[in-house]
Amino acid sequence: MFTEERLEQILEMLNKNGRVKVKELSEFFNVSESMIRKDLQRLESEQLLQRTYGGAILKRKFSESSPISTRLKEHADTKELIAAKAFGLISDGDVVFLESSSINYYLAKLIADSTKKITLITNMSIIPSLFNDNETVKLICIGGIYDRKAGGVLGSEVIKGISKYIFNKGFLGSAGIDLTTNSAYTVTPEDGNVKELVISNSKEAFLLVEKEKFDVDSTYRFAALEEFNAVITDSDISEGIREKMQQLSVKLI
Repeated sequence: MFTEERLEQILEMLNKNGRVKVKELSEFFNVSESMIRKDLQRLESEQLLQRTYGGAILKRKFSESSPISTRLKEHADTKELIAAKAFGLISDGDVVFLESSSINYYLAKLIADSTKKITLITNMSIIPSLFNDNETVKLICIGGIYDRKAGGVLGSEVIKGISKYIFNKGFLGSAGIDLTTNSAYTVTPEDGNVKELVISNSKEAFLLVEKEKFDVDSTYRFAALEEFNAVITDSDISEGIREKMQQLSVKLI
């Protein structure tokens, strides 16, 4: 086997399992452990993994706070497709919560342009203006302290406001997902507290994320993935991600 082929297979194993061990790779490829260490050194130099004692783990990104205006422009086409999948789950008569996330903005646009007869509750401050010409949606805006980066209101007043409602369906975003630790992350505890309450008060909760988020960590773990009825994401995610989600008994849409 050529070196490039072996490196490619090592990365495939990492994407599937989250980590690899030198000894196991040596036995699998029938090469020396020193050769495997050189392979891992090369892949680390290319920023594709992080070496650990006796092996390596996936090189993961870390999400920090960025303004909603920036996030709306990132992977916009993909976010619109994910929003369309979520839109198909909403029925007349539903009470829906959209928390502050870029994909939920695109979902709100679809709802605003439709004739669905629902009650929509949100803490996302840039959503209400979308409904100026909509006559079928009852829109309830949660008040609180505006967070420019989140694009919505956060804090104790928001928690009090949300706690008064029960939702048929809650749609949430995430700064990152770690399938190895079964974690959905956000950047700040304030945003995490809102997300936790929305999940708790929703009869059905859905996580809306692009496939890139499966390689990202962040500061605050707000949920385990099985707390969601489904994760709505790209249609072309890797088989490794699909297998891990199946192992966690999490539905993918």
